[in-house]
Order: sequence, then structure tokens, then C-alpha cells
Amino acid sequence: MNAVVLVVAALLLLSPMVTVSSPVHFGEALVVLGGVAAMLVANAVLLRVGLAPLKRLSRAMTAADLLRPGKRPAVTGHGEVAALIGTFNAMLDRLESERATSSARALSAQEAERRRVARELHDEVGQTLTAVLLQVKRAADRAPEPLREELSAAQETTRASLDEIRRIARRLRPGVLEDLGLVSGLRALAGEFSESGLTVRHRFDGDPPRLGQDAELVVYRVAQEALTNAARHAGVGCADLELRCAPDAVELVVRDAGRGMRGATEGAGMRGMRERALLAGAHLAVAAGPAGSGTEVRLRVPVRTLPADRTTATAHDGTPTSQGAPT
Repeated sequence: MNAVVLVVAALLLLSPMVTVSSPVHFGEALVVLGGVAAMLVANAVLLRVGLAPLKRLSRAMTAADLLRPGKRPAVTGHGEVAALIGTFNAMLDRLESERATSSARALSAQEAERRRVARELHDEVGQTLTAVLLQVKRAADRAPEPLREELSAAQETTRASLDEIRRIARRLRPGVLEDLGLVSGLRALAGEFSESGLTVRHRFDGDPPRLGQDAELVVYRVAQEALTNAARHAGVGCADLELRCAPDAVELVVRDAGRGMRGATEGAGMRGMRERALLAGAHLAVAAGPAGSGTEVRLRVPVRTLPADRTTATAHDGTPTSQGAPT
């Protein structure tokens, strides 16, 4: 456009139709200034139109978050601008794929370490405390009356420590989830929090479709983290835990009527929930409750077709539980 304007101006100045007087006449000055103004306006319009895709790309770069995948700027513009946006989208796809892979490996290693620690607590520390408890009990039975009270107090302290060790082992390795399925695991989780002081009102819509071992563990861990946040930060004594079932998805909802996030930045626990949601291909939303207060955590896990060779085991209550390769 600049070249066209300059060529046209040069041809007009060289032609006999346009003359420049000395001194310059008012009409001639108006023509020159009008041409300059027209050229500046044309440049401004063209630059705004041409650089608009780059502004959208800049906003997309600023808002990009690998924990909230899927958003891509539209490929608009021409030439290098369109190529730049396409390259950025391809880079986001690659980064999200690599992040999902690395998160899956890290979470898998974390769960394996939790199982190992839980097994050590149960098999080593638990059995040692049980032996100590029996020895203290035998000593208390044979001890004289003044010493018997002290040994009974030591016995109660050892029993409380043993119960705490077992509770920690259950939270590290949800055996109910592995043995009886998702609903039983969530019901046991609600019972544990209720025993620790947070009343959990739970409601489950029937039997959910099979999600696979990894996806069910993701749902359980998100519920566990959400209830932990409610117990620590909400400042209320109760929370709601719901599991809603649909033909194509399973939705977990954890809600409290406490203080809410109040603009606070997301901590490690919230980032961990988002990483787990990415691992299961699920969508996680954290927002205020329906009444505008409290916090609501909503996890929607799509139901996927499981492999045909996946084996099925029978739980203690007769319900089938899926075992085998993760989905």
C-alpha cells in the first residue's frame, strides 16, 4: 500500500496535471496534507487489521495453562502470522501431551510409594505396636495396683497410636476402593472424615459404570483432597459428597458452605487435583457454591470402553469389580 501511494504521488508530480508553486498555494498545501493524512489512515487501518491476530495470540500466550488444556487461538491472518499461530498451537499440543505423560509417571510413582509406605506401616509398625500392646497388657495384669494404672494408661496410648497408624495406612492405600469399588471407597472415606470431626453427607446415584482402576483412583483422590480442604480451610463442620451417574460420564461433587477461596491462589493440593483430572481425561471445575458462598469442586469423568480382555473379579459383597490394565 505504501508503494502504491508513493508511486501514484511520484507520477502525479511528474505529470503536467500537478504543479507546485513557489510560494506554495493554499490549495496545493491542502492536497499534499490530505494525501499524507490519507496515507497515515490507510497505514493505521492496515496495521490494526494485520496485527489483530498477533494481539489475540499474545493474550492466548499470557493465559495459557497446561493444567487447563484445550483452549487454542484461532488460526487467522495471512502468511507468517497464520504460520506463527499454527506453530504456537502445535507447541501447546506437544507440551500438554508431554505434561500428561510426565504427570502420569509421577502420580504412578507416588501411588506406588504410598502403597509401599502403607504396607510398611501395617506390616512392620502395626505388628510391632500390637506386640507392645499385648506385652503391656500382660504386665498390667501381673503388676501391683499402683503400677497397674500407669500401665493401663500406657496401654491406651499404645492402642490409640495403633489406631492412628491403621488410619494413616488406610488413607495412603484405599483397600476398600480396590476390593469393593468406587461407591464403597467413597462411603468409607466419608466415614473416616466424619470420625475426625467433619460431618460428610453423601449421596450416590446407584452403581456407577466401570471407569477403570486409574480413573476410580483419581475420583477417590480428588474427593479426599476436596474433603481435606473443607476440613482445614472451610471453617464449617459439614460437607456434601455426591456421585452422579450418567450413561457417558460419572460426576463427583464435593461442596461446603464455608469461607470459600476469596481470591486465594491455588495451592499444591488444587494443582494435584488438576493433574489427576488430566490423567483420567476428566474436567475439573472449582467455583463458589450454588448460593454464592463456600466452595464446590466438580469432577466429570467420561466413561470409556474397556478392553475386551479385561478380567473381572468378584468383591466380598458379590458385586463385580474391575481388575487389570488401567484405562
